[in-house]
Amino acid sequence: MKLSRAASWFLLAFGVWTWFIWVSFVRNLWKNGSGLAFDTAGDPTAYFWVHLALAVSSFLLGTAVGVIGLRGVLELRRGSRSGAEGGAA
Repeated sequence: MKLSRAASWFLLAFGVWTWFIWVSFVRNLWKNGSGLAFDTAGDPTAYFWVHLALAVSSFLLGTAVGVIGLRGVLELRRGSRSGAEGGAA
């Protein structure tokens, strides 16, 4: 299956955006002082574990989507380069 240029760039941007958002979220979750993420003894709460699981699954999905987009972009560049070389002959 060949992706369009727009779809490839969108998927790549989505993967990068996902990493940016969820890294920020995990950083904020780790520093959480409201008592949601950590109890008074400093142990992680269920809220922490659920949101950490969401972040990890989003990292994995964002990585997969970004890799698909990157492969599409690289293939388009390879195709346009070989097309330019083939037309010059």
